[in-house]
Amino acid sequence: MSKQKFTFIDLFAGIGGFRMGFERLGGECVFSSEIDKYCQQTYKYNFGDCPDGDITQKNANNIPDHDILLGGFPCQAFSIAGRKGGFEDTRGTLFFDVARIINQKRPKAFLLENVKGLASHDKGKTLRVILNTLRDDLGYYVPGPEIIDAKNFGVPQRRERIFIVGFRNDIKGSEFIYPESLNNHMTFGDIKEENPVSSKYYLSEKYLETLRNHKSRHESKGNGFGYAIISDDEIANAIVVGGMGRERNLVIDHRLTDFTPVTNIKGKINREGIRRMTPREWARLQGYPDSFKIQVSDTQAYKQFGNSVAIPVIEEIGKNILSLLNNSDVEKDIKTTII
Repeated sequence: MSKQKFTFIDLFAGIGGFRMGFERLGGECVFSSEIDKYCQQTYKYNFGDCPDGDITQKNANNIPDHDILLGGFPCQAFSIAGRKGGFEDTRGTLFFDVARIINQKRPKAFLLENVKGLASHDKGKTLRVILNTLRDDLGYYVPGPEIIDAKNFGVPQRRERIFIVGFRNDIKGSEFIYPESLNNHMTFGDIKEENPVSSKYYLSEKYLETLRNHKSRHESKGNGFGYAIISDDEIANAIVVGGMGRERNLVIDHRLTDFTPVTNIKGKINREGIRRMTPREWARLQGYPDSFKIQVSDTQAYKQFGNSVAIPVIEEIGKNILSLLNNSDVEKDIKTTII
């Protein structure tokens, strides 16, 4: 597919997963927004410009015109005060800012991403309000959202996310289809660190014992909660922030030879070769190239990659969006005033 020239904006940008996917397709990012200062740092290291801060304080008139709006907005419960279940219900949420920018700038298309649980959030009301707003209030054609698993798009990670695509009403959006599986399945071994890693990633015997006891207690109650060890021929669980995020994706790596701790741990480093994945491995699980610079602490890096999008999924959806736009006869920009 030849690259097409187009512009896009990157809202709730994180560290630029959306941007990287759409730049690969020939797009130019004309505006980005991200409130987290550490994400801003990583974004600037890799793209050369620092995202704007709080999007709620940004006047939409000051955002450049663009062809496509991109954003992985946070999932929030909407007010039940609004009667029509549409735009009025979104006020006070971050989706409101997506809606007001779409309304003011009237991009040809948008791509939004969220956790799979958005579909059932608040008994389905949250998603219903979002779709009502996009379809009825803003006048965009929005096909049914799709839950897509990153494992089917060239990264060894089970990561189901919901995607919402929309097209301005002068574009034949009904012809859009979500991408099908690429069938290029990978395993953790394909993205594992090539060289031995620091002892700081290896669990102490004491902590490993704690994890095993914790899992045993939950299993005795009929729960499946606990740590998990991913072998080289398996795929990772979804990488997530907080809780047992890193412990759900432990791996076995027997290449460590110096078992001297480099951090304060209780007890000795385990001799079973059990370690956490490294931030670089998390980056690879999301489809980031090794040229992507990690300049923040490990704690921030795990958070950033755990909150990111899987770039290959974004790129494949982007191809289908651009294919439709390039085949549509877009006569003119349509300006309305709803908000």
